[in-house]
Amino acid sequence: MITLDKFDNIILHSLSNEGRISNTKLAEKVGLSPSACLRRVKELENSKIIKGYRAILNREALERSFLAYVTVGLSNHGIESHKEFERAILNVSEVTECHNLAGAFEYLLRVEVKNTSDYKKFHAGVLGSLPQVNSITTYLVLDSPKDERGY
Repeated sequence: MITLDKFDNIILHSLSNEGRISNTKLAEKVGLSPSACLRRVKELENSKIIKGYRAILNREALERSFLAYVTVGLSNHGIESHKEFERAILNVSEVTECHNLAGAFEYLLRVEVKNTSDYKKFHAGVLGSLPQVNSITTYLVLDSPKDERGY
């Protein structure tokens, strides 16, 4: 495993905020030569500390401004029930994140749709139709003053 130093931490912080920064600008921020900076970035990628790069999308422009976090409780706590739920949810476009939890509920979903009508269709037509689902609780996001999912 790679041991991170101050240069690596600056690289990681910079890339998590601006994934498309040029190597030259990144090297300036870090205080390294461009070749040394690029070598470090490649090492961070090869060691899987940097798993990839992604675009941050404008949900409003994509007509997905209704954002909710949804907890899902399963009726059966066995491994097969978990696998079936995960398979069912994997290709559901409204679900942008799915996390298996320890606690009162088995799953936390991030759900993005256009409006309440579309959420109602998702709630009843997708989650409500899955035989593994025992409970659904919705938490509507009103605002996100801090969102660092890229980090």
